[in-house]
Amino acid sequence: MTVPLSILDLATIGKGQTAAESFAGSVAMAQQAEKLGYRRVWYAEHHNMSSIASSATSVLIAHVAAHTESIRLGAGGVMLPNHSPLTIAEQFGTLETLHPGRIDLGLGRAPGSDQNTMRALRRDPHSADTFPQDVLELQGYLTGPTRVQGVEATPGRGTNVPLYILGSSLFGARLAAQLGLPYAFASHFAPNALQEAVAVYRREFKPSGQLSAPHVIAGVNVVAADAASDAQEMLRATMRARVSLFFGGGRQFTDDEADMILDSPQGQHVSQMMKYSAVGTPDVVLDYLDGFARHADADELIVAHQSTGTAERLRSVELLAEVAGLVSV
Repeated sequence: MTVPLSILDLATIGKGQTAAESFAGSVAMAQQAEKLGYRRVWYAEHHNMSSIASSATSVLIAHVAAHTESIRLGAGGVMLPNHSPLTIAEQFGTLETLHPGRIDLGLGRAPGSDQNTMRALRRDPHSADTFPQDVLELQGYLTGPTRVQGVEATPGRGTNVPLYILGSSLFGARLAAQLGLPYAFASHFAPNALQEAVAVYRREFKPSGQLSAPHVIAGVNVVAADAASDAQEMLRATMRARVSLFFGGGRQFTDDEADMILDSPQGQHVSQMMKYSAVGTPDVVLDYLDGFARHADADELIVAHQSTGTAERLRSVELLAEVAGLVSV
């Protein structure tokens, strides 16, 4: 690979699996990623989703950090409008204090949930409107000076936890450029504006104390397997699981029902979400990722290893590391 590889761990709860088993899988994945030479592992904040266990993102990061030694870990990302900037500064200041030099903080403004869940979170429907100001307030708590007179984050102050702006539109690209922060595009599930957003970010970037030149991280799905047929089967299983997630309303579809929905006009949305997916044997996956990195004009790729089974995801992590020439620790 011509760019570094990182991992987005969705902390998937597979069919018949418990959240505790998902967390054990996340620990195993981070340990393997550390050993094989991936740059970082991120976890995303989602709520009220029965198949995703990363809702308490900072707690999961703390757990994984306690079971690893050197790999960077972070949020990809925290949905800042769900929280006060001070609370997030204290949480990630604590993480950085406990695990110095290993913590990243990616920030998004999407709800990460539905309308009822937003209300359950006590989130103001208009809270996303102040996202730029909230990012600056959070940054002040971590790097100083504070933007709220008389209020400091303890722990947090002086920890200089690096911030990343996450997005899938021109809004996030322009904000990251204006603030001089790295930009991570969610092309693994929202592919449409990738090239335009990256171009805007690079064109409008202003150097900052954190970053002297633009840095783009692009998300991409990966299903690597020893046999191409196995990879295709794993991809289909992942797409079936997404059908239940998006259309099930709390119920699980049979494989036949999920396939019928995937083949319908409504189901095409699921396929479109996974437009950027490297699927197949390791050499096929590597070739796709090389091309995608150029297509996205990315400085780093963050890959979501897609499979409904922990063993298959870990094997995908291993196969990609081997073919990409990552350096084992």
